[in-house]
Amino acid sequence: MILRVDFNSDEALYMQLRNQIIFGIATGRIREGDSLPSVRQLAEYVSINMHTVNKAYTVLREEGFVKLDRRKGAVVALEADRKRVVEEMKEEIAVAMAKAVCRGIGREEVHRLVDEVYDAIANREESEE
Repeated sequence: MILRVDFNSDEALYMQLRNQIIFGIATGRIREGDSLPSVRQLAEYVSINMHTVNKAYTVLREEGFVKLDRRKGAVVALEADRKRVVEEMKEEIAVAMAKAVCRGIGREEVHRLVDEVYDAIANREESEE
């Protein structure tokens, strides 16, 4: 698994890790049942504090992407509560749409961007199978 963090980014390091792991799951590079590196291993690999990795794993667990097991560590286990996931997505999309409106980005461009991003992720997943 290749994860990189941008130490110059305004985005918190734990969120960068979280996002990259979610993207890895979406594209099929990380599959359900896969064990993620231990907190210590990932912290050393990325050269960050173990608490940062632990926070990323905790957020992933809370969001239903991984289960934490004392013996196996963090294991990808996708929660299937579709209704809750759709509501969370709606909230996240609402913020992105508000930013678009504030910056004068129109509905058609937003639709094009959503289709482009979705297709890019879906096509990666299909091509890696």
